[in-house]
Amino acid sequence: MEAREGKERLLKQRQVLVFFVLLGVAQAGSAPRRYSVAEETESGSFVANVLKDLGLEVDELAARGARVVSKGKKMRLHLDRQTGDLLLNEKLDREELCGPTEPCVLPFQVLLENPLQFFQAELRIRDINDHSPVFLDKEIILKIPESITPGTAFLIECAQDLDVGSNGLQSYTISPSSHFHLKLQNSSDGIISPQLVLDQALDREAQSEITLTLTALDGGAPPRSGTALVRIEVLDINDNAPEFAKLLYEVQVLENSPIGSQVAMVSARDVDIGAYGEISYVFSQASEDIRKTFRINAKSGELLLTQKLDFESIQTYTLNIQAIDGGGLSGSCVVLVHVIDLNDNPPELTMSTLINEIPENLQETVIAVFSVSDPDSGDNGRMVCSIPDHLPFILKPSVENFYTIVTNTALDREMRSEYNVTITVTDLGTPRLETQHNITLLVSDVNDNAPAFTQTAYTLFLRENNSPALHIGSVSATDSDAGANAQLTYSLLPPHDPRLPLAPLLSAYGSSCSSHLCCLSV
Repeated sequence: MEAREGKERLLKQRQVLVFFVLLGVAQAGSAPRRYSVAEETESGSFVANVLKDLGLEVDELAARGARVVSKGKKMRLHLDRQTGDLLLNEKLDREELCGPTEPCVLPFQVLLENPLQFFQAELRIRDINDHSPVFLDKEIILKIPESITPGTAFLIECAQDLDVGSNGLQSYTISPSSHFHLKLQNSSDGIISPQLVLDQALDREAQSEITLTLTALDGGAPPRSGTALVRIEVLDINDNAPEFAKLLYEVQVLENSPIGSQVAMVSARDVDIGAYGEISYVFSQASEDIRKTFRINAKSGELLLTQKLDFESIQTYTLNIQAIDGGGLSGSCVVLVHVIDLNDNPPELTMSTLINEIPENLQETVIAVFSVSDPDSGDNGRMVCSIPDHLPFILKPSVENFYTIVTNTALDREMRSEYNVTITVTDLGTPRLETQHNITLLVSDVNDNAPAFTQTAYTLFLRENNSPALHIGSVSATDSDAGANAQLTYSLLPPHDPRLPLAPLLSAYGSSCSSHLCCLSV
């Protein structure tokens, strides 16, 4: 009995030591660990072994409850606790995850639960050449007056390539022509724009149309390519190009603006008369997103919305608009559309760790680890997190919107065996949006209550010359613990006077059932 009690005390001391260690929640102070993987790598593929970075041995991973956590609900990585290998949970598409942004980096953390510790890490998704350059217009039409002098350059619609870096668009070529050659111009933002330069004067009467093939090449190995047909229509003379009233239009649009609403109105004029003075408005160098989101009235220059805006996806659109007169001359302007954010996304809560059952009598136990996020911006994306004050729990902030819930005092199952905790996350937008998450915590029993008799002393009367097995009375005890900790057995202790041989004369019989009743017989 003494040996068993000694083992129980030692176990409790170890548990208390573990929970005190948890109070000093540690996180790595160094820069994030960096790993990389090529996009489209198969699910389950090896990324890296993190044992050395974590400073752990293999057998410590499972013991410390190592796992990968990240913002949101989608887990793209998995940690094999048997080997320390970081594995892919799914095939990753760099273009879907990051678009044109380079480098494409996904932050995540390695969480050690026991004791609690976070390691910051980043996964870089390397681009592969899985997209060919594409011209949104398969046929590019240039209307060039015959009076244009040699040396004049004409901007041609660019191709688009979803890949980045050396796998992205690198150059253009054009089929041989006696009238034109291709000139490539590099902009400050790295975009290569093809220009068609006139080498020889045009003669509409000799040749009214010229057809060329424009090819866009990326830098992959092997390179990918895309082509478009350039059709040049030679026009009669037109000596005045349209001019916009402003070269830059800047507007702000709420992200909940209805489809069909006006975004802006652009205006250009041409001093020519007749067909040469008639202007039509078109997009220039417009991406697929711009073409899906906006429409311009070719006659009036009214810019209209054709699909819902989403600040969380795109904050600013740059629209290049051309005014083309009937002779093919054009002027251009830029419309900057700034999307104004609304508080249209409630906060999100992702539970990483939850311990539903807690032993009573333990101090400051970590029962939950979770993160919160809100894709809105500014005050709309700033959040506060809370739990009810009257409960014996504390909400502690951790790293990057991670929180832990710990007990702030030892729990007593006999006083209360179950707690319902509501976690409330509220943003600071207008109007404020909130998310609630409910967890149920059970307090498990510890054998911390001794049995107690209903009376401190019992007086039983017995006549002499009785027969054996005669029932002479009952005693009763109770125990406020639960389960096996509350099941009782009864036994007779030897009398204080050794001359009274009670053992041969009396016996106790009873049950470990809920009645806690023991009977005495001769």
